[in-house]
Amino acid sequence: MVRGSVGVIFGEAGTLDFKMLIPDSTAVHRSDYVKAWHETDGWVLAQLLSITRSSDSYSFKEAKNGKRTDKSGDKIIADVTVIGTRDNAGLLRAPLIPFSPGDPVYKADSDLIRSVLGLSGKDMYLGLLDGTNITVQLSVNSHVQKHCSILAKTGSGKSYTAGVLLEEMLDRNIPLLIIDPHSEYASLKEAASFDSGDFKKYGVSPKGYGSQVTIYTPANKVINPAADEVFRLNGTNLTIKELIAIFPDNYTSTHMGILYEAVQKLKAEMETYTLDDIIFEVGNDKSKAKWNVINLLEEIRETGILSTNPTSIKELIQKGRAAVIDFKGVAPDIQSMIVARLCTTMFEARKINRIPPGMLVIEEAHNFAPERGFSKTASSEILRTIASEGRKFGLGLMVISQRPARIDKNVLSQCGTQIIMKVTNPNDLKSISKGLEGVNSYVEEELKRLPPGVAMLVSNDIERPILIDIRVRKAKHGGESINVLKSARSVSTPMPKSTTPGSRTKTRSESAPTASVKSPPPKRKPSRSEENGNGGLFKKIFGAK
Repeated sequence: MVRGSVGVIFGEAGTLDFKMLIPDSTAVHRSDYVKAWHETDGWVLAQLLSITRSSDSYSFKEAKNGKRTDKSGDKIIADVTVIGTRDNAGLLRAPLIPFSPGDPVYKADSDLIRSVLGLSGKDMYLGLLDGTNITVQLSVNSHVQKHCSILAKTGSGKSYTAGVLLEEMLDRNIPLLIIDPHSEYASLKEAASFDSGDFKKYGVSPKGYGSQVTIYTPANKVINPAADEVFRLNGTNLTIKELIAIFPDNYTSTHMGILYEAVQKLKAEMETYTLDDIIFEVGNDKSKAKWNVINLLEEIRETGILSTNPTSIKELIQKGRAAVIDFKGVAPDIQSMIVARLCTTMFEARKINRIPPGMLVIEEAHNFAPERGFSKTASSEILRTIASEGRKFGLGLMVISQRPARIDKNVLSQCGTQIIMKVTNPNDLKSISKGLEGVNSYVEEELKRLPPGVAMLVSNDIERPILIDIRVRKAKHGGESINVLKSARSVSTPMPKSTTPGSRTKTRSESAPTASVKSPPPKRKPSRSEENGNGGLFKKIFGAK
């Protein structure tokens, strides 16, 4: 063994891979980066894919007794894949001549790893190359222009990783529009506490983005008191397509005919019309089917999402700011309709340069852009369009999902950067392997074993898939799982003791009333659709009783 080496090339050696004999089992580990000198290309970077250990001297007697003291005769062999080296033009090249058996192999130095993998010269800090202190960074331009996906099973840290990327973009004044179905991103406003992560290890400090983040609710502030503003869509001059998109499965051809006639008449007679005008005009139709149409239109009206004073797209998309659309308390059908309308408006505004270049972030993307055959939503078409055409206009897309197999493949295939955390579902693994560049069977096996907080990065900016130890969040993370046992303990109360079998202690409400006991509130007047026995979408969405 040459001094300083960790092994020697052993057996058959090719140009793309070789085997390495390791004398010391503690010298290197699986996934470590190593280097070997090549006669024509100089130092070449390689990586250990697997390590095996065997022994010819391990006796049956030792195996039977379960004791083994002498391991000096063991053979430790690693399968090594060749990554390559940079030529004079800066291009990555693999050797054309095989490596020589018997040549020493060394641990790769940080400069060689950075240079060959392409980890230097970027500006978005994601974390550390797993097992090293080498920082991993991405290009902001590439990230926005070529789209990004974050895929992982529940609890593997996808929302946490998304938060890291959002912090990096806010630090660089990139406008963000975040679709947030589970109220996870309002926490961007608050700085993380010092005991919530190893800040020294990653070289960052806690930071809140309160002045840059605005939370919008499509419901109201009673349901979502943490919201800063109420979000409303334009309710004037609605088209038939926009109305039907809200409840696509509830309309028959007869219903659409009634709606078409009403809208066409209003367009001919009025310059500006509202949903109330449409309902009135549908009421003049002679068909009995009009009542079903009126019922659906009234349900839309009761959500309150449509307004003659809508939220402006210019208000939402501003340099250095993030607008979070918090869907707490909003039904899935309405969520999809809002995403469809909002993304269409954003895309059209960006095409004519009314808003600055920015990033659209879709959490739980499988619900808004599902794969054909799983379901159909109002937002699918516009998200496919943004995925395929948005880069030409400086509109980036980040899709985040726990079910890769259920996301539209046209959307997923357009993502130039993929950040994949632990995935174990066979359908999801198959979908990732087929749809993403640079993912092979070895990578697929690696994804099953990733610990929380470690991600595989596949990017056009980086030469091969790498593992990243995602850095700690600067802002507070809002996606923690609830401790059910702790919550149950905090609300539990002792049962009243019985004085005799079959008897029980009276509660305060059963005793004589006191001055502090309030009378029940008066019942509210039912809405028009509830009086008709329809139940109303308002009750379904906002939980009114």
